[in-house]
Amino acid sequence: MPVSEIANLPARLEERKQKVEDGAGGLIEHSVRFPIWFDPIANGGTPMCKAFGHAVSFLKSWTAEHPKAFPPVVINITDGESTDGDPSVLADEVKQVATSDGQALLFNLHVSSVTNLPIEFPESETGLPDQFARSLFRMSSILPIHIRDQARNEGYSVTEQSRGFAFNADLVSVIKFLDIGTRPSNLR
Repeated sequence: MPVSEIANLPARLEERKQKVEDGAGGLIEHSVRFPIWFDPIANGGTPMCKAFGHAVSFLKSWTAEHPKAFPPVVINITDGESTDGDPSVLADEVKQVATSDGQALLFNLHVSSVTNLPIEFPESETGLPDQFARSLFRMSSILPIHIRDQARNEGYSVTEQSRGFAFNADLVSVIKFLDIGTRPSNLR
């Protein structure tokens, strides 16, 4: 779905307070209208196989309609503990869907209760804290050169083997991660 369609159709607008610089070194607070597209709900398991199955079906349909487009980017935000089987086969299917410009990219953002320091765009499993993080790392796409260049421009140390994977990134890093993976200037 085009981002413009999502952006223009929030579920609701809320009024929130935002602090901005006042031009004299201080901050002032003012009200802003804040779009809400969905309400997060933690309920039940993590049916990652089902989610990737839906993604494969959607991606195949989309790429058939847009065969010359930049390949899709799928961003999976998860606790990593699939409750409906091993998602790696379906993750590979996601990455096999392609346009004439290349294969789909799968980025995984792992949110865990494990209290390790954040890990972003790693090049190997070394230092990942558990089997869930290692599995998500293996499922993640290696960063194409244009995304590696963007990550470097954002201050990340990346190599030719770095993957679209982040573990327990803070909110600012999550936003950067999503931006690097989806910024239109990255899409050649």
